[in-house]
Amino acid sequence: MRLQQIITVVGAHAEGEVGRVITGGVIAPRAASMFERQQRFTREQDHLRGLLLSDPRGSVNAAVNLITPPVADDADLGMIVIEADHYPPMSGSNLICTVTVALETGMVPMTEPVTRLRVDTPAGLVEVDAECANGKCRRVSFRNVPAFVMHRRSPVEVPGLGTVEVDVAYGGMIYVIVEAETLGLTLARDEARHLVELGERIKRAAAVQLPAVHPENPGIHTINQTLFAGPLFEKDGVKAAKNAVVVSPGRIDRSPCGTGSSARMALFHARGELAVGEPFLHLSILDTEFACAIEGVAQVGASDAVVTRVSGRAWLTGVSYYGTDPEDPFPEGYRLNDSWPTPIQAAE
Repeated sequence: MRLQQIITVVGAHAEGEVGRVITGGVIAPRAASMFERQQRFTREQDHLRGLLLSDPRGSVNAAVNLITPPVADDADLGMIVIEADHYPPMSGSNLICTVTVALETGMVPMTEPVTRLRVDTPAGLVEVDAECANGKCRRVSFRNVPAFVMHRRSPVEVPGLGTVEVDVAYGGMIYVIVEAETLGLTLARDEARHLVELGERIKRAAAVQLPAVHPENPGIHTINQTLFAGPLFEKDGVKAAKNAVVVSPGRIDRSPCGTGSSARMALFHARGELAVGEPFLHLSILDTEFACAIEGVAQVGASDAVVTRVSGRAWLTGVSYYGTDPEDPFPEGYRLNDSWPTPIQAAE
């Protein structure tokens, strides 16, 4: 076997969303903060994104996470999320996968019934409670970075759709939030391709027309994803709602989306629809669930913010080794638009 830079990856999914975890073969750069480490990684090791996520080794339906030593003194581990088109500051489903893999493979000692960790992310420190039993991580609950609304009820001119009213909120990524019913959408599984096409179109228009910059870190800016929001309803006495997040370059998040859940709770709170301490269930297009709540309020710059908790489950799916043969013509992979949508496709 002639493989250069053999990389060990443990497969996992959180409530349906694939989040693979690099456990060996990659050394993260030195940095003064996890955000700076992410930026250096983007500049210096971005070839790994192509190698691990593009064909012939990867898939449009996956993300990869790198476990690193923490930069913050009071953290237990660091995490860099690598998605097909960008490096988000934080991702809830990927954090759930990463913590589950770290515990079940022994990278981090497991304490039963609850393992408490602090994860250093580019968005900030995230506090984690992992419910564990018989060597299995049963559920991961995390106290996310503060979430807040950036634009409310703002009109956006979208090619082919006309004027669409949207909200923009931050929950670890920046989301443009669209009420699905206003576009005649029910968030059913068979709408997935149509949701992707509309979501990419709306995201590109909103990113230009609604500037969004994190007030405490200007390096976090620009709308990342579109969240199609279903109406509130009650499930077993708890407020619930369905959603579908469009992940670029063009697919649906299979999970209820952790940072999207935080962003949506910030919007609910701003509307007076969800109080501090009130439980909330967020459902995915697959009807899998994240159990959520607002734990408190905060201030981010001049913006009123909420501190949210999100919990969900992950399952390991396998172990793989990746690398490139020195004669491989595709050391950083390739993408074809039969499975990797292009901006032109998404606009059609």
